[in-house]
Amino acid sequence: MEKESEIKHVAIIMDGNRRWAKEHNLPSAAGHKKGVTSLRNIVRACDELGVKYLTVYAFSTENWKRSKEEVDFLMDLVAVTLKTELDDMDREGVKISFIGDGSRLSNRLQKVTFSAQEKTKNNAGVNLQIALNYGSRDEIVHAVKSIIDEGIKSCDINEDVISAHLYTKNIPNPDILIRTGGEKRISNYLLWQIAYSEVIVVDEYWPEFDRCSLIKCIEEFKRRQRRYGK
Repeated sequence: MEKESEIKHVAIIMDGNRRWAKEHNLPSAAGHKKGVTSLRNIVRACDELGVKYLTVYAFSTENWKRSKEEVDFLMDLVAVTLKTELDDMDREGVKISFIGDGSRLSNRLQKVTFSAQEKTKNNAGVNLQIALNYGSRDEIVHAVKSIIDEGIKSCDINEDVISAHLYTKNIPNPDILIRTGGEKRISNYLLWQIAYSEVIVVDEYWPEFDRCSLIKCIEEFKRRQRRYGK
């Protein structure tokens, strides 16, 4: 498949790690680890297919409600994965950034995420946005507070102003939102940004999602007619 130019941004809700593990009689940790492999494969697939931006939902503001054991494991997995994969992703030209409220992350993880962003900030390959401690409602509240703090008058506030104060400023809105695992909900993810995105739900769990799966989603996107409310 040739590189795609009409699709700039793919956003993914990476759902189903725990269910995949359960079906394979494995602990949840095994599903999350397999999910990391899927992410690396999809980043490479995006590069091959010409998708410039990839945004993935790694940890939501609601995920803190999970067991401390699982939360600690997920945070450690993010830190370890960044350390072990960073050099390869840097060589492949991946530009890494994080969206979400980083203030609640441990000092160790904040240092790791900062280091990843600094190391890859000048790369020209796939822009990988990792949503970490992210919630779209929280993001919008953060944007409103920033606008107020800057003293912007209400008469000067429009959609462009709000967009410029979101975590995703300077990033085009997603063309496609893909959710794996079959669940048909948005889960407080990029609510502002996906106003006119095409939503594609696949039954495959995230650890099963691969390059062929992504191509099928792109082909489905190309069959649709985007109307933007017209």
